[in-house]
Amino acid sequence: MSKNILIVDDEDGIRYSLRGILEDEGFDVSEAESGEKALEHLNEDQPDLVFLDIWLPGMDGLEVLDRIKKEWDWLPVVMISGHGNIETAVSAIKKGAFDFIEKPLSLEKVVITAEKAVEFSRLQSENKALRTRIAAEQPARLTGQSESIDSMREVIGQVAPTDAWVLITGENGTGKEIVARSIHSQSQRADKPLVAVNCAAIPEELIESELFGHEKGAFTGAEKAQEGKFELADNGTLFLDEIGDMSLKTQAKILRILQEQRFERVGGRKTINVDVRVIAATNKDLFQEIKNGNFREDLYYRLKVFPLEVPPLRDRNKDIPLLIDEFITSLNRQHGFKPLTFTEPALNILTEYSWPGNVRELKNFVERMLIMFGGKEVGPDKLPPEIANGPRIEKPETDQEQLPLPLPEGEVDFKKARADFEAQFLEAKLREYKGNVSKLAEAVGLERSSLYRKLKAYEIQVD
Repeated sequence: MSKNILIVDDEDGIRYSLRGILEDEGFDVSEAESGEKALEHLNEDQPDLVFLDIWLPGMDGLEVLDRIKKEWDWLPVVMISGHGNIETAVSAIKKGAFDFIEKPLSLEKVVITAEKAVEFSRLQSENKALRTRIAAEQPARLTGQSESIDSMREVIGQVAPTDAWVLITGENGTGKEIVARSIHSQSQRADKPLVAVNCAAIPEELIESELFGHEKGAFTGAEKAQEGKFELADNGTLFLDEIGDMSLKTQAKILRILQEQRFERVGGRKTINVDVRVIAATNKDLFQEIKNGNFREDLYYRLKVFPLEVPPLRDRNKDIPLLIDEFITSLNRQHGFKPLTFTEPALNILTEYSWPGNVRELKNFVERMLIMFGGKEVGPDKLPPEIANGPRIEKPETDQEQLPLPLPEGEVDFKKARADFEAQFLEAKLREYKGNVSKLAEAVGLERSSLYRKLKAYEIQVD
């Protein structure tokens, strides 16, 4: 276990004494003579504990403590002062200090406090890693009973056991990451890591290091070697989210690695071989991005082994009450909110609202309602105006004049009559859209995979 300590004090003698005491106990010690120098050090390398003097030139210790707790809230800080009083100690503890020690420093007190703080740091780090792992390993659930979600489950069940790469498309907030996790959890790699990378959130100058890792000294601040996401995902799944936001330069490097499954770290010469299944996701129309010169066509077809489109919430609005119940349960479990119910008129409004932000918007709305009205019943009057008066889901109109259907004589087989009508309707609409299945799917409110199955069942030829 690492035991790194940063001592921040403007007195050389105090830093020297503390360093000697702590190094004798097996700690690795760094020093800073001011608050500004301490923050510079923390930006480059985080220790397991900070001993911080209150009285410093420039930024005082309490200001430095505020900055540390804002940027590195997990890091324990022990305040030290020769002018200690109850009021200062209480203020430091309220601001998040782990402990407060007065000068002259007691050797025993320093060592005991350091051991406790470093152990606390270790437990904090383990708890954070455990929560992250539990969240990553928790089986992903696609909530809903709509036709599109049933179809999605069926398709996932078919592709998950294979090693085929999957390109997930869909609007923002539709749950593309949940789909990726569901594929991984049903795959033969389920007991191996699923490593997610948000390509849009990583600065261009850092993405190569993030994906491929780097060697010590590869660039300023690279004080030790670090594994990249490809190494961490070895024998597992790498989820490249927002792949459409990756630069052309990085796309070229990604393509080579995807083809060869081997690479070198930034600043390294050793070739590293990996076995990684790739699942990519984007909210962009990559085919259009190719036309615009923003995405490589060869990478597009390399990723698109198995395309999968996640439907927007407005196309499966019958799932909204189920999703609301799930969010209420999960948010109550996480935050201890009081239960919440919606009246039937309120639910009708929520079901008819178009939810441009999709499932993410719905979850945020539920959390907002729990904060404001937990323990109460919510009617239409309590719904936010942007939802109560917001855009409604458009209901598709049927052009009956174009599709005359003769009334059957004698005994009527309603199931067959409906199927015949649907077949005629789809065939006519397909002609209207000149064989463009994507436009037809959008027009009739079906997911493309569902529409393809219907066309196949009705033996309708697609050019």
